[in-house]
Amino acid sequence: MPLGLSKRKGLKPSATAAVTALALDLQRQGQDVISMAAGEPDFATPAHIREAAKRALDEGKTKYTPVAGIAELREAVAAKFNRENALQCDPGQVVVSSGAKQSLYNAFQALLEPGDEVLLPAPYWVSYPAQIELSGGVPVEVPTSARDGFRLDPAEVRRRVTPRTKVLLVNSPNNPTGAAYPAGTIRELAGLALEHDFWIISDEIYEHLSYGGEVALSPGTIAPEQTVTINGASKAYAMTGWRLGYSMAPLELTRRMIAVQGQVSSNASSISQWAAVAALNGPQDFLPGFREAYRRRRDLITDGLNRLGMETPRPDGAFYVLADTTPIHADEGEAARILLEKARVAAVPGTDFAAPGRTRFSYACADEQIERVLERLAGLGRD
Repeated sequence: MPLGLSKRKGLKPSATAAVTALALDLQRQGQDVISMAAGEPDFATPAHIREAAKRALDEGKTKYTPVAGIAELREAVAAKFNRENALQCDPGQVVVSSGAKQSLYNAFQALLEPGDEVLLPAPYWVSYPAQIELSGGVPVEVPTSARDGFRLDPAEVRRRVTPRTKVLLVNSPNNPTGAAYPAGTIRELAGLALEHDFWIISDEIYEHLSYGGEVALSPGTIAPEQTVTINGASKAYAMTGWRLGYSMAPLELTRRMIAVQGQVSSNASSISQWAAVAALNGPQDFLPGFREAYRRRRDLITDGLNRLGMETPRPDGAFYVLADTTPIHADEGEAARILLEKARVAAVPGTDFAAPGRTRFSYACADEQIERVLERLAGLGRD
């Protein structure tokens, strides 16, 4: 270990960010690379949200805000949770952060002691285990199967509960699989939390991108005193670069999360906060159009990959597919390299998702782009 560096082990850069950066670099060099790496909507942030940001700038709303966020946004978030998720939320339970990723970090830091176990359904988003380990916790994988569409079985969760279990992480719809858990599953998971006295962190960032027609159930409606609900503006409102997330938790935990954030980053961007007020309180009529476009793209890429012999479960939500790329190469890292070098397609290997043999493709891109990707993949075997 070089002199002066931390001895923490296992913390790696985000694989998603690394592949996205490589694709951008190749594009800047003039190479015709199609990136399906980042989980980023290709839609523009809606006009009324952009206008709210412009007004905030013109009105000089560029100063520090309270660590937990401006009162207007905390009220808007509480109203959203009450209106859309049937959660009994007071604005005092809300913390506004620089992205849902920071909201998750706040929660892990405020909850975990060294050695505490976090039940983590796999495949999982690459940042979950890193954040758990940074907080002293121990990720405990709960496997899911492609055969079942990667949907979580509560019985598998129960088998892994120990006296050291502190948190169950629920991400539905899921990154990277697109699996969405039905209400019955959520009820069973919340029941387990109540029975065994552990917390649930419910990452609901993709809640508006669910294709099953069933109204999503938040675990906090069943176990409100043991649930942290995480959400944000990035996916539904196409506001990834605005970096605006938020959480709801019981008051004592909320105070601890505010203390963590106050020592790490202070407040989220003031302009982004005013834009988010407009996002949550303003018209929502564009959301069905976004969702229908993603549904169409989901069907296009899922059908195409399966035709090419890359077994790919049809996702319930989000905008990712997790494809079996062993027909390209048995090792997912090598498969991703071949995709990039020979097909000029950037996708994220499943290694850091705990998805060996699979590669994640994001279909948050135009239909024409997906068609071009499928054409390039079809040509891989004809060199």
